[in-house]
Amino acid sequence: MVMAVSFERYGRLYYLDPGPHRPRVGDKVLVPTDDGPEVAECVWAPQYVTEEIGGLPLCEGVATAADLDRDEQNRQRRADARVIAKRLIRQHGLPMKVVGIDFVDRRADVDQLVIVYFSAPHRVDFRELVRDLARGLRARIELRQVGARDEARLQGGIGPCGRDLCCATFLKDFEPVSVRMAKDQDLPLNPLKISGACGRLMCCLKYEHPLYQEFNAKAPATGTQVETPAGDGVVVGHNVPSDTVVVRLAASGRRCACSRADVCSPRQQYEASSTTTPDAPPIEPPMDVVPAESLETATPEAASPEAASPEKESPEERRRRKPRRRRRLHHDDEGDTPQ
Repeated sequence: MVMAVSFERYGRLYYLDPGPHRPRVGDKVLVPTDDGPEVAECVWAPQYVTEEIGGLPLCEGVATAADLDRDEQNRQRRADARVIAKRLIRQHGLPMKVVGIDFVDRRADVDQLVIVYFSAPHRVDFRELVRDLARGLRARIELRQVGARDEARLQGGIGPCGRDLCCATFLKDFEPVSVRMAKDQDLPLNPLKISGACGRLMCCLKYEHPLYQEFNAKAPATGTQVETPAGDGVVVGHNVPSDTVVVRLAASGRRCACSRADVCSPRQQYEASSTTTPDAPPIEPPMDVVPAESLETATPEAASPEAASPEKESPEERRRRKPRRRRRLHHDDEGDTPQ
């Protein structure tokens, strides 16, 4: 069985093995982490899956009242730490932007640890800032610089499609995305249209790129003369999601959408071949074929058209042919008892 939890509302999903526990949607459960068990909300109730999934962390049970009180105090501490960090950054005049705050109080080597995630255009000397933060928060301080994509993952948001960001919900790793993927998908190379909330190329360009590569490798290119069920024409466009090719007909000049299989040369050659078409009738031998044994015993005169005609055949030729006819019949009836 598998269940899904989230540490933040509409945040990234984490999958767990429920074990003997059966929490319902909305219940608070304990999730094992590197810094100890943390409280998370159950988003998907435990359910059976078709495939066996191993390596999932085990749910440590439903959160108690003490765990909920500790989680609420840590949320308040993170909010206070964010306000103090922003104020001190403005005082020091550093080009830094606070992205996220993490408060740890269950690590064995430290009593309290505050991790500040920030973004900056270049390297920043924050040694004085760390001393002031440690004095103001009375805890150990760690500052970690993150990139643009990690910033979008931590903050979350809505993408151009109107849905939550993929990196903030289900993506685990960032795969490389290039402008070539946008060109292969016939997308406008306008940075405002192919960039995500992080300012980088959208991660979703990677999703359908293998499908476009396969289609372009097999479909006829633009400007190719093709034959369609509606007539001959020229390819003027592709529609990869529907697996069709847009063709401008030569006779009428109108455009029509044809299936990729209808305009591919290998498919047309296959359908035109009578030997490979499944619906083609079997080839039968002609009725006027002379048996092989008749050709072996026939003379050149008998094989000629004049000899085969009964009007031009003389009585002597009929007498000469009778023994041959009887021998053939006797050969065909070989094995029968004589009368």
